[in-house]
Amino acid sequence: KSSGSEWYNEIIETASLVDKRYPVKGMNVLPPYGFKLVSLVDSIIREAVNSNGFQESMFPLLISRDQLSVEFEHVKGFEGQVFWVTRGGNEPLEVGLALRPTSEAAMYPMFSLWIRTHSDLPLKLYQIVNTYRYETKHTRAFIRDREIHFFEAHTAHVDFEDSERQMLEYKQIIEKHLH
Repeated sequence: KSSGSEWYNEIIETASLVDKRYPVKGMNVLPPYGFKLVSLVDSIIREAVNSNGFQESMFPLLISRDQLSVEFEHVKGFEGQVFWVTRGGNEPLEVGLALRPTSEAAMYPMFSLWIRTHSDLPLKLYQIVNTYRYETKHTRAFIRDREIHFFEAHTAHVDFEDSERQMLEYKQIIEKHLH
C-alpha cells in the first residue's frame, strides 16, 4: 500500500480484529478474534504487573465536573475531549458527569483516603478499563478511538527514590513483554 495508514487499516479489517461499521464514529466492535487478541494482551499485562506487586482495581466510569476540573488544571485543553452526561433518565443532573477520559481524577481522591501513614506505602494499583474521549481527528482502531481499551497503573511512594525505582521496574516490564 502507498501509505502506512492504508496498510494498517487493511490489516485490521482483513484479520477481523475490529469491525468499524458500528453507527457511532470511533466506537468499534471487537469481533471474537479481535476480542481474543485484546484479552490475550490483557492477560500478559496482568501477569506481568501482578508479579511485580501491583493489585488490580476498578474505579468508576463517571467523574464529577468538580473532580475533573482539578485534572483540567494539569492538562490544558483537555475539556474539549470529554463526553458529558447531563441527564439521569428524564431529569437533568445538578452536576455534569464525565465519562472517564482518564482515571486520575477518580483515583487520587481515594488514594488520599486510603494512605494514612508511610506504612500504607507503596500503593501500586492498576486497572484495565475503557476510557472515552471525543476525538475529532481521524479515528483509527486501537490507536485513536473515542472508546479506548486502556491499561493504566498508578502508584504512591514514600519518597522520590522509591518512585524512581518503580519507574525503572515498570520500564523493564514494558520492555520484556511489549517489545
